[in-house]
Amino acid sequence: MLSQEALVEIDSEVAKYPEGQERAALLAALRIAQDECGWISVDLMTYIAGILSVEPAKVAEVATFYTMYDLKPIGRYKISLCTNISCALRGSATITSHLQKRLGIGFGETTEDGRFTLMEVECLAACGGAPAALIGTNYYENLTPRRIDEILETLD
Repeated sequence: MLSQEALVEIDSEVAKYPEGQERAALLAALRIAQDECGWISVDLMTYIAGILSVEPAKVAEVATFYTMYDLKPIGRYKISLCTNISCALRGSATITSHLQKRLGIGFGETTEDGRFTLMEVECLAACGGAPAALIGTNYYENLTPRRIDEILETLD
């Protein structure tokens, strides 16, 4: 289900912990799996559970708790928009409205062409540059509708 390279990377993470503590590498294993597969399916959770010798329910608990793990296929670009207090006070509602109108989707949805998925997140730890978004692995701060349009235009 995962490539040999991904399995080696997971083994490297497991090796950081004492024997019998493979579960400590769960967050890293889920990240590695998601990077390779694009999202975390139930079958993939079960596969990871086998690798780490933990119950599949333990993997599901972690995967469903953290918003960084996608439990269904997502668009090519995942836009995680912070709507927490600092971002809200500095205009994230305007950014939300603009993105939803421009993309034609709501939170948790993917555009018909599969390019963008829009997600609401609680905090990106970028309060000083609010409002903020994470697009893929890139942080964007001090967002305005115009800045959002500029960013979207740079994505192929």
